[in-house]
Amino acid sequence: MTNEAKSIPLTNCKVIALRDVNEAIAAGATRLIVPENCVITPSARDLIEQRHLTLERCGSCETSTTALAPAVASSTPALAPVAGVGGLPAPNARLYSTPEAEAIKREICTVGKKLWMRAFVDGNGGNISYRIGPNEVLCTPTLLSKFDLTPEDICLVDLNGNQIAGRRPRTSEILMHLEVYKHVPEAKSVVHCHPPHATAYAITGKVPPNMIIPEFEVFVGKVALSPYKTPGTPEFAQTVIPYVRQHNTVLLANHGILCWADTVMHAEWYAEVLDTYCWTLMNATQLGVPISYISEQQGADLLALKKKLGLPDARFDPERMKECQLSDLQMPNAIAVTPAPCDGVNMTPRAGSAAEVEGIVQSVTDAVMAALGAK
Repeated sequence: MTNEAKSIPLTNCKVIALRDVNEAIAAGATRLIVPENCVITPSARDLIEQRHLTLERCGSCETSTTALAPAVASSTPALAPVAGVGGLPAPNARLYSTPEAEAIKREICTVGKKLWMRAFVDGNGGNISYRIGPNEVLCTPTLLSKFDLTPEDICLVDLNGNQIAGRRPRTSEILMHLEVYKHVPEAKSVVHCHPPHATAYAITGKVPPNMIIPEFEVFVGKVALSPYKTPGTPEFAQTVIPYVRQHNTVLLANHGILCWADTVMHAEWYAEVLDTYCWTLMNATQLGVPISYISEQQGADLLALKKKLGLPDARFDPERMKECQLSDLQMPNAIAVTPAPCDGVNMTPRAGSAAEVEGIVQSVTDAVMAALGAK
């Protein structure tokens, strides 16, 4: 016996959200009729693909081509097997219920609560993942507060973003995590969040200077700034590719931060270290005295310790050291610098315009004259 197709019109919606799709599914929909130029959110599109729904746009039909089976009841979290793609082995859905996975799920929930309690995430913001196998990644779901996470909410996806197990749809921003795993074999966990002080740098196009606090130099160090793209899209995911080999922490322009490490807890630590550092620099400017820097020799000792711990840093590459010194050339009291552009291979300083150079000269002149006037 075959089920008769049922069409649900969503023609009054300019934006198709996850809630709209869920309501249509509850009404028995197998086909959604949507406006030609409507926007479908990433989480809504994921659910459409998981349920093999047909999209009809003003008379022309688009049928999902995903290999996923329709979503199943939460009592049976594993979905139908997905074949391996791009040389990867077929994902193993059984990993979802192993003792190792259960321990990682609990750790993800613990870290989620830490992020929420430190105000690093709000609403359903932020996401956490852990690579548990060669083609298997545990991650947080979409549209759920990190404070409210339970182990049963965690999803299992493959490195192409296909959901393998889990009762909730996976986060649309998992694609960025997957780019880290693909380009950094050492990465086991990725945390994305929106800590306010670090995000303040991200929305101004600046990064914090270096060689001021030892712990920051060892665990984070040089921070990259990736360009803005719409969150949840493949283009957004690809913005971090040039940076992840040389950095474990990236500022996401006008968005937040991304950290990776060998464990979920360590990735969250780096977020704490970065935000506290940014906060401390902001507080220091209120004291009205110049910031003191760690010397180049002392900084070299810190980098040697960092290298021994196996942590990445752009300053380890001798070919890039000319444009990427231990400390940043700073004007007095400055707590932010413009990051050098990066293409994944070279870091070359951006040539300043005549107006920018003139502005810097004028700022230095004003600072000197003010200092002389104070004596």
